Amino acid sequence: QVQLAESGGGLVQAGGSLRLSCAASGRIFSLNVMGWYRQAPGKQRELVATITREGSTNYADSVKGRFTISRDNAKNTVYLQMNSLKPEDTAIYFCNFATALANYWGQGTQVTVSS
Repeated sequence: QVQLAESGGGLVQAGGSLRLSCAASGRIFSLNVMGWYRQAPGKQRELVATITREGSTNYADSVKGRFTISRDNAKNTVYLQMNSLKPEDTAIYFCNFATALANYWGQGTQVTVSS
């Protein structure tokens, strides 16, 4: 089992920045992908960004150039630096930890961007 602890959400004005963190604990396999997904009210959960243990990243087109995902393998922690936030970025952001055998989710952290 893997447990995920998220932090860093909150309320920010448009154009502002927030940094999300997610620490994984438990049975951490070396081959894994960590990432962030988000779900806005009335919408499906969507990918925001992922990063492999080797540092390869993938971003949704809507956040490219504004968000940066990074990770600290020694701490089993993934970060999401969100800059130039827009009201449409408002959602619950979920941390994800994926291996070949299982997929784990955090409890979610609310990000609200006011116009």
